[in-house]
Amino acid sequence: MSETPRPQAPARVSVVVIAYNDAAHVGDAVRSALAQGEAVGEVLVVDDASGDATPEVLAGFADEPRVRPLIRTENSGGCGTPRNDGIGAAVHPYVLFLDSDDLLLPGAVDGLLAVATGERADVVAGICVRRELPEGRETVWAPSLYDVSQGATLPGTVLDGIEKNPEFVLDTLSVNKLYRRDFLDRHAIRFPDGAFHYEDFVFSARVQAAAPRLAVTDVPVYVWHVRRQAATLSISLRRASLANWEHRIAAHAAVVDVFRTAGRPATARAAQTKFLDYDLPMYLRELPQRTAAYRAGWWTVTRDHLTGFEAAAVADAQAPSRWLHAAFTALATVPEGRELSRFVELSAPRPRLVPPYPRAGDGAPVLAAAPADVPLEGLAELAPAGLPVAVDGEVTVGASTRLTLTVHDLYGRVAALGPVAVRVAFTERVSAAELSAEAPLLPTEEGWTATVTLPTSKLLRAGRLAAWSLGAELRYADGSTGNAEVRAPHGFVGRRGMVLGRLGRVLLVQVVASARRGLVLRFAGGAVGARQVVSGRFRRLFAMR
Repeated sequence: MSETPRPQAPARVSVVVIAYNDAAHVGDAVRSALAQGEAVGEVLVVDDASGDATPEVLAGFADEPRVRPLIRTENSGGCGTPRNDGIGAAVHPYVLFLDSDDLLLPGAVDGLLAVATGERADVVAGICVRRELPEGRETVWAPSLYDVSQGATLPGTVLDGIEKNPEFVLDTLSVNKLYRRDFLDRHAIRFPDGAFHYEDFVFSARVQAAAPRLAVTDVPVYVWHVRRQAATLSISLRRASLANWEHRIAAHAAVVDVFRTAGRPATARAAQTKFLDYDLPMYLRELPQRTAAYRAGWWTVTRDHLTGFEAAAVADAQAPSRWLHAAFTALATVPEGRELSRFVELSAPRPRLVPPYPRAGDGAPVLAAAPADVPLEGLAELAPAGLPVAVDGEVTVGASTRLTLTVHDLYGRVAALGPVAVRVAFTERVSAAELSAEAPLLPTEEGWTATVTLPTSKLLRAGRLAAWSLGAELRYADGSTGNAEVRAPHGFVGRRGMVLGRLGRVLLVQVVASARRGLVLRFAGGAVGARQVVSGRFRRLFAMR
Protein backbone atom coordinates (compact mmCIF):
# COMPACT_ATOMS: atom_id res chain seq x y z
CA MET A 1 0.00 0.00 0.00
CA SER A 2 1.34 3.43 -0.95
CA GLU A 3 0.54 6.69 0.75
CA THR A 4 1.29 10.37 0.50
CA PRO A 5 3.51 12.06 3.13
CA ARG A 6 1.94 12.81 6.48
CA PRO A 7 1.17 16.47 7.11
CA GLN A 8 2.21 18.28 10.25
CA ALA A 9 -1.02 20.02 11.28
CA PRO A 10 -2.22 21.45 14.59
CA ALA A 11 -5.79 20.23 14.05
CA ARG A 12 -7.27 17.51 16.24
CA VAL A 13 -9.30 15.09 14.11
CA SER A 14 -8.38 12.54 11.45
CA VAL A 15 -11.33 11.53 9.28
CA VAL A 16 -10.94 8.05 7.79
CA VAL A 17 -12.92 7.54 4.57
CA ILE A 18 -13.04 4.08 3.03
CA ALA A 19 -13.86 3.61 -0.67
CA TYR A 20 -14.18 0.81 -3.17
CA ASN A 21 -15.48 1.37 -6.71
CA ASP A 22 -17.48 4.41 -5.61
CA ALA A 23 -16.34 7.18 -7.93
CA ALA A 24 -19.88 8.54 -8.07
CA HIS A 25 -20.03 9.40 -4.35
CA VAL A 26 -16.58 9.48 -2.75
CA GLY A 27 -15.93 13.10 -3.79
CA ASP A 28 -19.03 14.27 -1.92
CA ALA A 29 -17.98 12.32 1.16
CA VAL A 30 -14.51 13.90 1.14
CA ARG A 31 -15.96 17.38 0.65
CA SER A 32 -18.33 16.88 3.60
CA ALA A 33 -15.29 16.05 5.74
CA LEU A 34 -13.26 19.04 4.53
CA ALA A 35 -16.24 21.31 5.16
CA GLN A 36 -16.01 20.53 8.87
CA GLY A 37 -13.33 23.23 9.09
CA GLU A 38 -9.97 23.57 10.77
CA ALA A 39 -10.63 20.93 13.43
CA VAL A 40 -10.13 18.32 10.69
CA GLY A 41 -6.40 18.06 10.12
CA GLU A 42 -6.52 15.27 7.57
CA VAL A 43 -8.95 13.25 5.49
CA LEU A 44 -7.43 9.82 4.99
CA VAL A 45 -9.12 8.20 1.98
CA VAL A 46 -8.35 4.49 1.87
CA ASP A 47 -9.02 3.20 -1.65
CA ASP A 48 -9.42 -0.57 -1.38
CA ALA A 49 -7.98 -1.33 -4.84
CA SER A 50 -10.86 0.16 -6.82
CA GLY A 51 -11.25 -0.79 -10.45
CA ASP A 52 -13.32 2.23 -11.44
CA ALA A 53 -12.52 5.95 -11.54
CA THR A 54 -12.19 6.32 -7.76
CA PRO A 55 -8.39 6.95 -7.98
CA GLU A 56 -9.00 9.70 -10.56
CA VAL A 57 -11.59 11.35 -8.29
CA LEU A 58 -9.10 11.32 -5.42
CA ALA A 59 -6.41 12.75 -7.68
CA GLY A 60 -8.71 15.72 -8.16
CA PHE A 61 -8.00 16.68 -4.53
CA ALA A 62 -4.24 17.00 -5.16
CA ASP A 63 -4.32 20.71 -4.32
CA GLU A 64 -5.99 20.06 -0.94
CA PRO A 65 -3.15 19.30 1.52
CA ARG A 66 -5.52 17.78 4.08
CA VAL A 67 -6.58 14.96 1.74
CA ARG A 68 -4.26 11.96 2.02
CA PRO A 69 -5.09 9.10 -0.35
CA LEU A 70 -3.95 5.66 0.85
CA ILE A 71 -4.04 3.33 -2.14
CA ARG A 72 -4.28 -0.39 -1.46
CA THR A 73 -2.94 -2.59 -4.26
CA GLU A 74 -5.04 -5.61 -3.27
CA ASN A 75 -8.70 -5.59 -2.30
CA SER A 76 -9.26 -6.65 1.30
CA GLY A 77 -12.70 -8.17 0.78
CA GLY A 78 -14.33 -6.13 3.53
CA CYS A 79 -14.51 -2.81 5.32
CA GLY A 80 -12.41 -3.66 8.38
CA THR A 81 -8.93 -3.73 6.87
CA PRO A 82 -9.13 -0.32 5.13
CA ARG A 83 -10.46 1.27 8.31
CA ASN A 84 -7.60 -0.29 10.26
CA ASP A 85 -5.19 1.14 7.67
CA GLY A 86 -6.69 4.55 8.32
CA ILE A 87 -6.37 4.25 12.10
CA GLY A 88 -2.75 3.19 11.73
CA ALA A 89 -1.91 6.13 9.47
CA ALA A 90 -3.77 8.78 11.48
CA VAL A 91 -1.68 11.47 13.21
CA HIS A 92 -4.29 13.40 15.19
CA PRO A 93 -5.67 12.72 18.68
CA TYR A 94 -9.18 11.83 17.51
CA VAL A 95 -10.49 9.57 14.74
CA LEU A 96 -13.84 9.68 12.93
CA PHE A 97 -15.00 7.16 10.30
CA LEU A 98 -16.89 7.93 7.09
CA ASP A 99 -18.04 5.60 4.30
CA SER A 100 -17.61 6.83 0.74
CA ASP A 101 -21.34 6.85 -0.05
CA ASP A 102 -22.36 8.78 3.08
CA LEU A 103 -21.90 12.31 4.43
CA LEU A 104 -20.88 14.14 7.57
CA LEU A 105 -23.42 16.75 8.62
CA PRO A 106 -22.27 20.39 8.93
CA GLY A 107 -20.83 21.09 12.39
CA ALA A 108 -20.51 17.40 13.27
CA VAL A 109 -16.80 17.49 14.15
CA ASP A 110 -16.95 20.73 16.14
CA GLY A 111 -19.95 19.44 18.08
CA LEU A 112 -18.38 16.10 18.91
CA LEU A 113 -14.99 17.61 19.68
CA ALA A 114 -16.48 20.13 22.11
CA VAL A 115 -18.11 17.31 24.07
CA ALA A 116 -15.00 15.13 23.94
CA THR A 117 -12.79 17.84 25.41
CA GLY A 118 -15.38 19.15 27.87
CA GLU A 119 -16.21 15.71 29.26
CA ARG A 120 -12.74 14.16 28.85
CA ALA A 121 -14.48 11.39 26.92
CA ASP A 122 -12.81 8.47 25.17
CA VAL A 123 -15.77 8.16 22.80
CA VAL A 124 -18.51 10.62 21.86
CA ALA A 125 -21.62 9.29 20.11
CA GLY A 126 -24.02 11.43 18.11
CA ILE A 127 -27.07 11.11 15.91
CA CYS A 128 -26.98 9.14 12.68
CA VAL A 129 -29.74 9.92 10.18
CA ARG A 130 -30.85 7.20 7.76
CA ARG A 131 -31.83 8.85 4.48
CA GLU A 132 -33.78 6.67 2.03
CA LEU A 133 -32.92 7.46 -1.58
CA PRO A 134 -34.31 8.58 -3.93
CA GLU A 135 -37.33 9.47 -1.78
CA GLY A 136 -35.34 11.45 0.79
CA ARG A 137 -37.24 10.11 3.80
CA GLU A 138 -35.16 10.52 6.96
CA THR A 139 -35.29 8.71 10.29
CA VAL A 140 -33.02 8.74 13.33
CA TRP A 141 -31.09 5.50 13.62
CA ALA A 142 -31.62 3.70 16.97
CA PRO A 143 -34.27 6.20 18.11
CA SER A 144 -34.63 4.54 21.52
CA LEU A 145 -31.04 5.62 22.22
CA TYR A 146 -30.78 8.96 20.42
CA ASP A 147 -34.18 10.48 19.60
CA VAL A 148 -35.43 12.39 22.65
CA SER A 149 -38.75 12.99 20.88
CA GLN A 150 -39.21 9.20 20.98
CA GLY A 151 -38.36 8.95 24.67
CA ALA A 152 -34.57 8.50 24.51
CA THR A 153 -32.90 9.49 27.80
CA LEU A 154 -29.19 8.92 27.07
CA PRO A 155 -28.38 12.13 25.11
CA GLY A 156 -26.65 14.56 27.45
CA THR A 157 -25.26 11.81 29.70
CA VAL A 158 -21.76 10.44 30.23
CA LEU A 159 -21.33 6.72 30.87
CA ASP A 160 -18.33 5.02 32.42
CA GLY A 161 -18.78 1.85 30.42
CA ILE A 162 -22.18 0.50 29.43
CA GLU A 163 -22.77 -2.19 32.05
CA LYS A 164 -25.36 -0.02 33.82
CA ASN A 165 -26.91 0.82 30.44
CA PRO A 166 -26.94 -2.54 28.62
CA GLU A 167 -29.46 -1.17 26.12
CA PHE A 168 -26.49 0.55 24.46
CA VAL A 169 -25.50 -2.77 22.84
CA LEU A 170 -28.12 -1.82 20.24
CA ASP A 171 -25.67 0.79 18.92
CA THR A 172 -23.48 -1.25 16.59
CA LEU A 173 -22.41 1.63 14.32
CA SER A 174 -18.83 2.81 14.19
CA VAL A 175 -19.46 5.87 12.01
CA ASN A 176 -21.51 8.09 14.35
CA LYS A 177 -18.74 8.48 16.90
CA LEU A 178 -15.53 10.36 17.63
CA TYR A 179 -12.80 8.17 19.17
CA ARG A 180 -9.75 9.14 21.16
CA ARG A 181 -7.01 7.45 19.16
CA ASP A 182 -4.84 6.59 22.17
CA PHE A 183 -7.85 4.80 23.70
CA LEU A 184 -8.11 2.58 20.62
CA ASP A 185 -4.36 1.96 20.62
CA ARG A 186 -4.12 1.32 24.37
CA HIS A 187 -6.78 -1.40 24.20
CA ALA A 188 -5.64 -2.72 20.79
CA ILE A 189 -9.11 -2.07 19.38
CA ARG A 190 -9.35 -2.66 15.66
CA PHE A 191 -11.90 -3.97 13.15
CA PRO A 192 -11.86 -7.62 12.07
CA ASP A 193 -9.63 -7.89 9.01
CA GLY A 194 -10.40 -9.34 5.61
CA ALA A 195 -13.74 -10.50 4.26
CA PHE A 196 -15.56 -10.24 7.57
CA HIS A 197 -19.00 -8.69 7.17
CA TYR A 198 -20.81 -6.71 9.89
CA GLU A 199 -17.38 -5.71 11.17
CA ASP A 200 -18.99 -2.72 12.93
CA PHE A 201 -20.65 -5.14 15.35
CA VAL A 202 -17.35 -6.56 16.57
CA PHE A 203 -15.51 -3.23 16.63
CA SER A 204 -18.32 -1.63 18.66
CA ALA A 205 -18.31 -4.56 21.10
CA ARG A 206 -14.55 -4.22 21.56
CA VAL A 207 -14.99 -0.52 22.30
CA GLN A 208 -17.84 -1.16 24.75
CA ALA A 209 -15.99 -4.04 26.45
CA ALA A 210 -13.07 -1.69 27.19
CA ALA A 211 -15.39 0.43 29.38
CA PRO A 212 -14.76 3.83 27.73
CA ARG A 213 -15.82 7.12 29.19
CA LEU A 214 -18.67 7.49 26.72
CA ALA A 215 -20.53 10.75 26.12
CA VAL A 216 -23.89 10.46 24.36
CA THR A 217 -25.09 13.60 22.59
CA ASP A 218 -27.91 14.87 20.43
CA VAL A 219 -25.38 16.32 17.96
CA PRO A 220 -26.45 15.41 14.38
CA VAL A 221 -23.33 13.75 12.98
CA TYR A 222 -23.84 11.42 10.08
CA VAL A 223 -26.07 10.79 7.05
CA TRP A 224 -26.35 7.10 6.22
CA HIS A 225 -27.59 6.85 2.64
CA VAL A 226 -29.84 3.87 2.01
CA ARG A 227 -29.87 3.13 -1.71
CA ARG A 228 -32.23 0.20 -2.19
CA GLN A 229 -32.12 0.54 -5.98
CA ALA A 230 -28.34 0.69 -6.31
CA ALA A 231 -26.66 -1.66 -8.78
CA THR A 232 -24.53 -3.01 -5.92
CA LEU A 233 -26.36 -3.11 -2.59
CA SER A 234 -24.61 -2.37 0.68
CA ILE A 235 -24.01 -5.36 2.95
CA SER A 236 -26.89 -4.44 5.26
CA LEU A 237 -29.31 -4.51 2.29
CA ARG A 238 -28.26 -7.91 0.92
CA ARG A 239 -30.72 -9.76 3.11
CA ALA A 240 -32.03 -11.88 0.24
CA SER A 241 -28.83 -13.93 0.50
CA LEU A 242 -28.64 -16.67 3.14
CA ALA A 243 -24.91 -15.94 3.39
CA ASN A 244 -25.79 -12.45 4.62
CA TRP A 245 -27.69 -13.92 7.57
CA GLU A 246 -24.88 -16.37 8.26
CA HIS A 247 -22.39 -13.47 8.33
CA ARG A 248 -24.63 -11.57 10.73
CA ILE A 249 -24.91 -14.58 13.03
CA ALA A 250 -21.12 -15.04 12.95
CA ALA A 251 -20.64 -11.39 13.87
CA HIS A 252 -23.15 -11.68 16.71
CA ALA A 253 -21.42 -14.79 18.06
CA ALA A 254 -18.13 -12.87 17.97
CA VAL A 255 -19.74 -9.98 19.87
CA VAL A 256 -20.91 -12.29 22.64
CA ASP A 257 -17.44 -13.83 22.81
CA VAL A 258 -15.84 -10.36 23.09
CA PHE A 259 -17.94 -9.51 26.13
CA ARG A 260 -17.44 -12.89 27.79
CA THR A 261 -13.67 -12.79 27.23
CA ALA A 262 -13.58 -9.29 28.76
CA GLY A 263 -15.33 -10.61 31.88
CA ARG A 264 -18.64 -8.87 31.13
CA PRO A 265 -21.22 -11.70 31.21
CA ALA A 266 -24.16 -9.36 31.80
CA THR A 267 -23.33 -7.41 28.65
CA ALA A 268 -22.97 -10.67 26.72
CA ARG A 269 -26.50 -11.60 27.82
CA ALA A 270 -27.73 -8.14 26.78
CA ALA A 271 -26.25 -8.76 23.33
CA GLN A 272 -28.22 -12.00 23.04
CA THR A 273 -31.39 -10.23 24.14
CA LYS A 274 -30.76 -7.56 21.51
CA PHE A 275 -30.43 -10.25 18.85
CA LEU A 276 -33.84 -11.65 19.80
CA ASP A 277 -35.57 -8.27 19.90
CA TYR A 278 -33.88 -6.65 16.89
CA ASP A 279 -31.91 -8.86 14.48
CA LEU A 280 -34.17 -11.92 14.44
CA PRO A 281 -37.46 -10.06 13.71
CA MET A 282 -35.82 -8.00 10.94
CA TYR A 283 -35.05 -11.10 8.90
CA LEU A 284 -38.01 -13.23 9.98
CA ARG A 285 -40.59 -10.79 8.69
CA GLU A 286 -39.06 -11.03 5.21
CA LEU A 287 -39.09 -14.83 5.15
CA PRO A 288 -42.23 -15.26 3.00
CA GLN A 289 -40.47 -13.38 0.19
CA ARG A 290 -37.68 -15.95 0.03
CA THR A 291 -37.49 -19.31 -1.72
CA ALA A 292 -38.42 -22.55 0.03
CA ALA A 293 -34.75 -23.56 0.01
CA TYR A 294 -33.73 -20.26 1.62
CA ARG A 295 -36.43 -20.61 4.29
CA ALA A 296 -35.35 -24.13 5.16
CA GLY A 297 -31.67 -23.19 5.40
CA TRP A 298 -32.42 -19.98 7.31
CA TRP A 299 -34.54 -21.82 9.86
CA THR A 300 -31.84 -24.44 10.49
CA VAL A 301 -29.05 -21.88 10.86
CA THR A 302 -31.13 -19.70 13.16
CA ARG A 303 -32.33 -22.61 15.29
CA ASP A 304 -28.75 -23.78 15.81
CA HIS A 305 -27.70 -20.28 16.86
CA LEU A 306 -30.60 -19.68 19.25
CA THR A 307 -30.15 -23.03 20.96
CA GLY A 308 -27.05 -21.69 22.70
CA PHE A 309 -28.70 -18.59 24.18
CA GLU A 310 -28.71 -18.18 27.94
CA ALA A 311 -32.07 -18.58 29.64
CA ALA A 312 -31.61 -15.22 31.36
CA ALA A 313 -31.07 -13.49 28.00
CA VAL A 314 -34.30 -14.99 26.66
CA ALA A 315 -36.19 -13.99 29.82
CA ASP A 316 -35.08 -10.37 29.38
CA ALA A 317 -36.43 -10.21 25.81
CA GLN A 318 -39.82 -8.78 24.90
CA ALA A 319 -42.73 -11.23 25.07
CA PRO A 320 -43.06 -11.71 21.27
CA SER A 321 -39.33 -12.44 21.04
CA ARG A 322 -39.58 -14.99 23.84
CA TRP A 323 -42.42 -16.73 22.02
CA LEU A 324 -40.45 -16.81 18.78
CA HIS A 325 -37.43 -18.25 20.58
CA ALA A 326 -39.66 -20.99 22.00
CA ALA A 327 -40.97 -21.69 18.50
CA PHE A 328 -37.46 -22.22 17.13
CA THR A 329 -36.73 -24.57 19.99
CA ALA A 330 -39.95 -26.56 19.48
CA LEU A 331 -40.14 -26.75 15.68
CA ALA A 332 -37.49 -28.69 13.77
CA THR A 333 -38.49 -27.26 10.39
CA VAL A 334 -39.80 -23.91 9.19
CA PRO A 335 -43.60 -23.57 9.40
CA GLU A 336 -45.42 -22.70 6.21
CA GLY A 337 -48.68 -21.11 5.16
CA ARG A 338 -50.82 -19.68 7.94
CA GLU A 339 -48.38 -20.66 10.70
CA LEU A 340 -45.52 -18.83 9.00
CA SER A 341 -47.76 -15.78 8.55
CA ARG A 342 -48.39 -15.71 12.30
CA PHE A 343 -44.65 -15.77 12.97
CA VAL A 344 -44.01 -13.03 10.42
CA GLU A 345 -46.63 -10.69 11.84
CA LEU A 346 -45.44 -11.33 15.39
CA SER A 347 -42.02 -10.07 14.24
CA ALA A 348 -43.37 -6.71 12.94
CA PRO A 349 -42.06 -3.52 14.62
CA ARG A 350 -45.45 -3.39 16.32
CA PRO A 351 -45.95 -7.11 16.91
CA ARG A 352 -49.40 -8.57 16.45
CA LEU A 353 -50.99 -11.98 16.88
CA VAL A 354 -53.45 -12.62 14.09
CA PRO A 355 -56.41 -15.01 14.02
CA PRO A 356 -57.13 -17.84 14.34
CA TYR A 357 -56.17 -18.09 18.02
CA PRO A 358 -55.26 -21.75 18.70
CA ARG A 359 -55.19 -23.29 22.17
CA ALA A 360 -53.50 -26.32 23.61
CA GLY A 361 -55.46 -29.27 24.94
CA ASP A 362 -55.67 -27.65 28.36
CA GLY A 363 -57.05 -24.42 26.85
CA ALA A 364 -53.83 -22.42 27.17
CA PRO A 365 -53.09 -19.96 24.31
CA VAL A 366 -50.39 -21.21 21.94
CA LEU A 367 -48.51 -19.65 19.02
CA ALA A 368 -48.27 -22.77 16.87
CA ALA A 369 -50.73 -25.59 16.64
CA ALA A 370 -50.12 -29.16 17.86
CA PRO A 371 -48.13 -31.36 17.76
CA ALA A 372 -45.53 -28.70 18.71
CA ASP A 373 -47.54 -26.36 20.92
CA VAL A 374 -45.66 -23.12 21.65
CA PRO A 375 -47.16 -21.56 24.78
CA LEU A 376 -47.68 -17.80 24.91
CA GLU A 377 -46.25 -17.46 28.38
CA GLY A 378 -46.81 -14.05 29.92
CA LEU A 379 -49.67 -13.04 27.61
CA ALA A 380 -52.09 -12.67 30.52
CA GLU A 381 -49.70 -10.32 32.30
CA LEU A 382 -49.06 -7.91 29.43
CA ALA A 383 -50.25 -4.35 29.95
CA PRO A 384 -52.77 -2.95 27.42
CA ALA A 385 -50.03 -0.95 25.71
CA GLY A 386 -48.01 -4.12 25.14
CA LEU A 387 -50.74 -6.35 23.74
CA PRO A 388 -50.02 -7.61 20.20
CA VAL A 389 -53.52 -6.76 18.92
CA ALA A 390 -54.37 -7.32 15.24
CA VAL A 391 -56.28 -4.53 13.45
CA ASP A 392 -57.35 -5.16 9.83
CA GLY A 393 -58.11 -2.39 7.35
CA GLU A 394 -60.21 -2.28 4.17
CA VAL A 395 -60.04 0.86 1.99
CA THR A 396 -62.38 2.50 -0.51
CA VAL A 397 -61.13 5.58 -2.36
CA GLY A 398 -63.04 8.26 -4.24
CA ALA A 399 -63.51 11.91 -3.38
CA SER A 400 -63.18 10.60 0.17
CA THR A 401 -60.95 7.84 1.49
CA ARG A 402 -62.94 5.43 3.65
CA LEU A 403 -61.12 3.05 5.99
CA THR A 404 -63.06 0.27 7.71
CA LEU A 405 -61.27 -1.36 10.63
CA THR A 406 -61.74 -4.73 12.29
CA VAL A 407 -60.18 -5.21 15.72
CA HIS A 408 -59.70 -8.88 16.60
CA ASP A 409 -60.05 -10.22 20.10
CA LEU A 410 -56.83 -11.69 21.48
CA TYR A 411 -57.60 -14.79 23.49
CA GLY A 412 -60.17 -12.71 25.38
CA ARG A 413 -57.74 -9.99 26.45
CA VAL A 414 -59.28 -7.24 24.29
CA ALA A 415 -62.84 -8.12 25.39
CA ALA A 416 -61.80 -7.95 29.03
CA LEU A 417 -60.51 -4.39 28.52
CA GLY A 418 -63.69 -3.20 26.78
CA PRO A 419 -62.55 -1.34 23.61
CA VAL A 420 -64.59 1.84 23.10
CA ALA A 421 -62.90 3.95 20.37
CA VAL A 422 -60.03 4.13 17.90
CA ARG A 423 -57.89 6.94 16.54
CA VAL A 424 -56.30 6.27 13.15
CA ALA A 425 -53.06 8.05 12.29
CA PHE A 426 -52.15 8.45 8.60
CA THR A 427 -48.39 9.07 8.44
CA GLU A 428 -46.80 10.22 5.17
CA ARG A 429 -43.57 8.34 4.64
CA VAL A 430 -41.45 11.08 3.10
CA SER A 431 -42.41 14.14 5.15
CA ALA A 432 -43.63 12.30 8.29
CA ALA A 433 -46.74 14.53 8.17
CA GLU A 434 -49.62 13.06 10.13
CA LEU A 435 -53.39 13.20 9.72
CA SER A 436 -55.80 11.55 12.11
CA ALA A 437 -59.44 10.57 12.43
CA GLU A 438 -61.41 9.00 15.29
CA ALA A 439 -64.45 6.75 15.52
CA PRO A 440 -66.26 4.59 18.10
CA LEU A 441 -65.70 0.83 18.12
CA LEU A 442 -68.80 -1.31 17.69
CA PRO A 443 -69.02 -5.06 18.47
CA THR A 444 -69.31 -7.57 15.62
CA GLU A 445 -69.00 -11.33 15.27
CA GLU A 446 -65.30 -10.97 14.44
CA GLY A 447 -64.50 -8.51 17.20
CA TRP A 448 -65.09 -4.78 16.85
CA THR A 449 -65.39 -2.46 13.88
CA ALA A 450 -65.04 1.25 13.16
CA THR A 451 -65.05 3.41 10.04
CA VAL A 452 -63.11 6.63 9.52
CA THR A 453 -63.21 8.96 6.50
CA LEU A 454 -60.83 11.64 5.21
CA PRO A 455 -61.11 13.88 2.13
CA THR A 456 -58.78 12.29 -0.41
CA SER A 457 -57.46 15.75 -1.31
CA LYS A 458 -55.74 15.85 2.09
CA LEU A 459 -53.75 12.74 1.18
CA LEU A 460 -52.35 14.18 -2.06
CA ARG A 461 -48.98 15.89 -2.33
CA ALA A 462 -48.40 18.32 -5.19
CA GLY A 463 -46.01 17.06 -7.86
CA ARG A 464 -45.08 13.77 -6.27
CA LEU A 465 -46.20 10.39 -5.07
CA ALA A 466 -47.60 10.32 -1.52
CA ALA A 467 -47.36 7.08 0.51
CA TRP A 468 -49.19 6.74 3.84
CA SER A 469 -48.74 4.19 6.61
CA LEU A 470 -51.64 3.60 8.97
CA GLY A 471 -51.57 3.18 12.73
CA ALA A 472 -54.43 2.64 15.18
CA GLU A 473 -54.60 3.78 18.80
CA LEU A 474 -57.21 1.76 20.68
CA ARG A 475 -58.90 3.25 23.72
CA TYR A 476 -60.33 0.99 26.41
CA ALA A 477 -63.06 1.46 29.01
CA ASP A 478 -60.60 2.06 31.85
CA GLY A 479 -58.83 4.86 29.95
CA SER A 480 -55.84 2.77 28.95
CA THR A 481 -54.62 2.65 25.34
CA GLY A 482 -52.79 0.35 22.95
CA ASN A 483 -51.25 0.86 19.51
CA ALA A 484 -51.28 -1.33 16.43
CA GLU A 485 -50.20 -1.07 12.83
CA VAL A 486 -53.20 -1.41 10.54
CA ARG A 487 -52.66 -4.59 8.54
CA ALA A 488 -53.70 -5.64 5.07
CA PRO A 489 -55.73 -8.80 5.75
CA HIS A 490 -55.16 -10.22 2.27
CA GLY A 491 -51.41 -10.13 2.48
CA PHE A 492 -49.01 -8.98 -0.18
CA VAL A 493 -51.36 -8.56 -3.17
CA GLY A 494 -51.85 -4.87 -4.01
CA ARG A 495 -54.74 -3.16 -5.76
CA ARG A 496 -54.16 -0.25 -8.12
CA GLY A 497 -56.57 1.81 -10.11
CA MET A 498 -57.82 5.20 -11.20
CA VAL A 499 -60.68 7.12 -9.59
CA LEU A 500 -62.23 10.52 -10.19
CA GLY A 501 -61.94 13.10 -7.47
CA ARG A 502 -63.64 16.45 -7.23
CA LEU A 503 -64.07 18.43 -10.47
CA GLY A 504 -63.17 15.35 -12.47
CA ARG A 505 -59.60 15.23 -11.21
CA VAL A 506 -57.89 11.90 -11.98
CA LEU A 507 -56.37 10.14 -8.98
CA LEU A 508 -54.04 7.18 -9.23
CA VAL A 509 -54.40 4.94 -6.19
CA GLN A 510 -52.65 1.83 -4.96
CA VAL A 511 -53.49 -0.11 -1.81
CA VAL A 512 -50.63 -2.43 -0.92
CA ALA A 513 -49.18 -4.46 1.90
CA SER A 514 -45.63 -3.95 3.12
CA ALA A 515 -43.36 -6.96 3.65
CA ARG A 516 -44.74 -7.25 7.17
CA ARG A 517 -48.35 -6.92 5.90
CA GLY A 518 -48.81 -3.35 7.07
CA LEU A 519 -51.40 -1.44 5.03
CA VAL A 520 -49.96 1.30 2.81
CA LEU A 521 -51.91 3.81 0.68
CA ARG A 522 -50.24 5.48 -2.31
CA PHE A 523 -51.67 8.40 -4.25
CA ALA A 524 -50.74 10.51 -7.26
CA GLY A 525 -53.11 13.08 -8.65
CA GLY A 526 -53.81 15.50 -11.48
CA ALA A 527 -51.49 16.11 -14.43
CA VAL A 528 -48.51 14.54 -12.66
CA GLY A 529 -50.36 11.27 -12.22
CA ALA A 530 -51.65 11.31 -15.80
CA ARG A 531 -48.13 11.82 -17.19
CA GLN A 532 -46.88 8.90 -15.12
CA VAL A 533 -49.50 6.64 -16.64
CA VAL A 534 -48.87 7.81 -20.21
CA SER A 535 -45.09 7.51 -19.89
CA GLY A 536 -45.28 4.00 -18.49
CA ARG A 537 -43.60 5.02 -15.22
CA PHE A 538 -46.63 4.27 -13.09
CA ARG A 539 -45.64 0.68 -12.36
CA ARG A 540 -42.09 1.59 -11.39
CA LEU A 541 -43.15 4.45 -9.12
CA PHE A 542 -45.58 2.23 -7.27
CA ALA A 543 -43.30 -0.80 -7.06
CA MET A 544 -42.82 -2.25 -3.60
CA ARG A 545 -39.50 -1.37 -2.02
